[in-house]
Amino acid sequence: MSTTVPQGQRVHANGIDIHYLDQGEGEPLVLLHGGVVSTNPIWAGVPVAYASHMDTLAEHFRVIAPDTRGCGRTAHNAGPISFDLLADDVAALIDALGLERPLIAGFSEGAITATVVGIRHPEAIRAIVNHAGFDPFDPELPTLAMMRQILGGRPDATEPDPDAAARGFEASAQMRPMFELMKRDQDSGQGEGHWRTYLRLSWDRCTQPPGYTYADLAKITVPTLILVGDRDDFCTVEQAVTAYRQLPDGKLAILPGHGHYIPPAAIQTTLEFFAAGSLPNPDR
Repeated sequence: MSTTVPQGQRVHANGIDIHYLDQGEGEPLVLLHGGVVSTNPIWAGVPVAYASHMDTLAEHFRVIAPDTRGCGRTAHNAGPISFDLLADDVAALIDALGLERPLIAGFSEGAITATVVGIRHPEAIRAIVNHAGFDPFDPELPTLAMMRQILGGRPDATEPDPDAAARGFEASAQMRPMFELMKRDQDSGQGEGHWRTYLRLSWDRCTQPPGYTYADLAKITVPTLILVGDRDDFCTVEQAVTAYRQLPDGKLAILPGHGHYIPPAAIQTTLEFFAAGSLPNPDR
């Protein structure tokens, strides 16, 4: 569990003030959190958050971990929040902080964003780790109905229903504590009741195709690791292999016995990938 609490900072980029944590020294690593969670240290100990792993990563890199637009302590001005917009936020953050082709890693929703950065802004980054965030590139996209159920209360829902989402979370002994943390996190960051706004803002990008398929991964010119647990309920091993095979410079890692969360083995695999001598020099 993390023992160091980095100081939160803000930078104006892509029209908003992005809140981010900055911890460690050395080569920069932009770290993108998954859905529901944020960079808030209250997520330490929750297996789908990077909060417990910040110290480990900061021993090797300068870790810059932003809150997604509309989440945590990063506000959103207006309109839907697509993965294109989130990717552009990350590219603008990199530029605003003067980072020279940083590494980038993300889990779940953060991994989707990191990959879209690689498609839209390949010149901005040096290498990518996509940990369990490649399922939306599947043209069949079997997880869309799952996300409609979670956010809208039904697999055929056509709009978000925060109250139905709350009932679903609270009915699950496993998910109830995470839901309570999410409410505390979102409301402390942007005001009472913001958790409802956050779920509504998540609806479009979580329940509709992102506008890219596996074929678009061929546009990513930097080394990219596809990382997944073999028991992941959202991203399958078969999808991981399909994504990996589209990448011009790809690697594939399957974590045996792990599901949709961030175990220490995923952090170690990430470190080993970024330490590989085959990565391009950031000064080129």
